Amino acid sequence: MAPEESAGTERLLWSFERRFLAARALRSFPWQSLEEKLRNSSDSKLLLGILQKPSGDSVTLSESTAIVSHGTTGLVTWDAALYLAEWAIENPAAFTDRTVLELGSGAGLTGLAICKTCRPRAYIFSDCHSRVLEQLRGNVLLNGLSLEPDITANSESPRVTVAHLDWDVATVSQLSAFHPDVVIAADVLYCPEIILSLVGVLRRLSACRRDQRAPDVYVAFTVRNPDTCRLFTTELGRAGIRWEAVPPHGRQLFPYEEHSEMAILQLML
Repeated sequence: MAPEESAGTERLLWSFERRFLAARALRSFPWQSLEEKLRNSSDSKLLLGILQKPSGDSVTLSESTAIVSHGTTGLVTWDAALYLAEWAIENPAAFTDRTVLELGSGAGLTGLAICKTCRPRAYIFSDCHSRVLEQLRGNVLLNGLSLEPDITANSESPRVTVAHLDWDVATVSQLSAFHPDVVIAADVLYCPEIILSLVGVLRRLSACRRDQRAPDVYVAFTVRNPDTCRLFTTELGRAGIRWEAVPPHGRQLFPYEEHSEMAILQLML
């Protein structure tokens, strides 16, 4: 098989796998491309590749079918949450045996992926919307994890907590009680007001030190409006928070818009 033909076959297989993992409707699968490939194929490897089930662990989510529901955007998974989960899966050492605090957890995809693949010591999902927190608790249980306090919890699983956390009123004392080694957030840079609230809580988190060290912070976002991204980095500078871009990671594991521009910043509190 010629290199260009092999690459085309791999893209087609990956397209089927992504749609299968996302439980997309059958009509959305690239059937026409498959038919054209099969007409010119001399063996059955392509069909075998499609029929083989993807391997590995899974994350099961209950989420809204609407972008905005119950007055919040937190009931649906956004692309940067998938992007950050992929980075975590490729870089498990950043989370292994550490306590992770997630800001604005939404449906919980990123945290569930980290809990299943990166072996954190403890994981705190957080949000401020009651409906989001209710869905988060359900998704944690749906994936076989236990919520503290649960005497039946598996000792090999991380200690998982779902916490109400309002960035505008959270105190240093409240944040310190989480004992975070790592703080993450995904797709939370969608308006100036939220950015100011986020930078405010990050400034307070800088006082949460374990072993004389501030927590590591990673913020993932989709570049929808460059002005919004510039506002975030400008406000970080005003708060005295240094940052650097995390290099793009490798293979795309989750189904999201292929041409979206996404980034992860590592912040030094």
